[in-house]
Amino acid sequence: MPEEVDKKIVFSLIEVTRSIQKTIVDRYTSQFWVKAEMSKLNHYSHSGHCYPELIEKQDGKIIAQLKSNLWKDDYKLINENFLQVLNEPLKDGIKILFLAKILFDPIYGLSLRIIDIDPSFTLGDLEKEKLETIRKLKEQELFNKNKTLDIPLLPQRIAIISVETSKGYADFLNVLDTNPWNYKFFHFLFPSLLQGEKAVDSIMNQLDRIRKVIQHFDVVAVIRGGGGDIGLSCYNNFTLAKEIALFPIPVITGIGHTTNETVVEMISYSNAITPTKIAEYLIQKYHNFSVPIHKAQEKIIEKSKRHLTDEKSKLQTEEKLLHAVTENILTEQKTQIKKQIQSIQQYSGFLLRIQKEQLMNLINTFNKDIVSFCTYLNQEIKHLSADLKKNVLVLFDQQFLILTNLEKNIFIMSPGNVLKRGFSITLKNGNGIKSYDQVKERDIIETILFDGSIISEVKTTNKQPNDE
Repeated sequence: MPEEVDKKIVFSLIEVTRSIQKTIVDRYTSQFWVKAEMSKLNHYSHSGHCYPELIEKQDGKIIAQLKSNLWKDDYKLINENFLQVLNEPLKDGIKILFLAKILFDPIYGLSLRIIDIDPSFTLGDLEKEKLETIRKLKEQELFNKNKTLDIPLLPQRIAIISVETSKGYADFLNVLDTNPWNYKFFHFLFPSLLQGEKAVDSIMNQLDRIRKVIQHFDVVAVIRGGGGDIGLSCYNNFTLAKEIALFPIPVITGIGHTTNETVVEMISYSNAITPTKIAEYLIQKYHNFSVPIHKAQEKIIEKSKRHLTDEKSKLQTEEKLLHAVTENILTEQKTQIKKQIQSIQQYSGFLLRIQKEQLMNLINTFNKDIVSFCTYLNQEIKHLSADLKKNVLVLFDQQFLILTNLEKNIFIMSPGNVLKRGFSITLKNGNGIKSYDQVKERDIIETILFDGSIISEVKTTNKQPNDE
């Protein structure tokens, strides 16, 4: 009961909360269906109870939020229903349509008690998102963008987006690396989350990393080990699908399920369904290249052997024909050579006789001419010898007279005789002075005379005026 304090009616907190509780119980007597997004399931394994956090968003903002309770027995039934319908357990981050009843507890406050959840609504919401993504991609002409890329003839370098501990990833590597044909592949793992709310950002981050080193890879393989449709909802995300559609090299998916194909699988270059199938797809690419080559190799070898056999047979035939023709030609040539030898011998004897006669005539004529020429030369030599003696004596007299005159001139012009006549030689630093310009005041000069020398200092210099 309320009490009066300073003439004020005062209620205790328990009275207020109980009043609210009674009002809600009286007002909300029936159960009703509610749609919301379950941001967190909050399942506690030790008790088996769940305390889901329910929200509603508008334009990406939360406009309503409420706590809820999902008791152990109800959770078991609902989870089994989800597994049967969706092949996926109840989990965080999905939109649900649930049957609920409003509760109010004086301690825990207002909440909804979840009694049942319709899995078909969740599946329908995923399908709605999928169709909207497909519509946007087609509207922007991106739906088949990745499919139009050219895949290398031998896609050898593979960028893998997967979880390192995933069984699908291990199966992929096992098939790829242990293929019985010993085809060699280079692969590098870009680890990423592959399901749940964070999968979209995680996959896109790895695609961005691959884009930075795109020149080192031929294809991208997205590998997941399997799961139900809710776990695949991230692959219907428009942002992720657009990124894959615009990716510069082919993207191959092996997400691990065979029904309800996701948008990413639809728009990727190729959907191999499972990781193992991706590996087989890549190996088949090598097969498509190697098998025709091996067949061509076998065909070339077979045709080469047959061609060699035919050519060997032709060669043997030609060899026999050549041998026969050669023998005939050799026989004819031997006969011709014998005839030519006889003809050459006859002609050579005749020619030698004629040349011998001509040579004897030339020898006789030459002997006569030699005698006459020698007589003529002997006379010419006698005349030249007499003339030479006369000319030599005259030349000797002329040269003696010239030498006598030169000797007189040399004696007269010798430095000693010149100095005796009163001339002198002036030197500066041991060099003869020939010009007024070579001497300046205070220079030390040496004057050489016939009987000695004089050292003097230049006081003044006078330049001889030019005669006009």
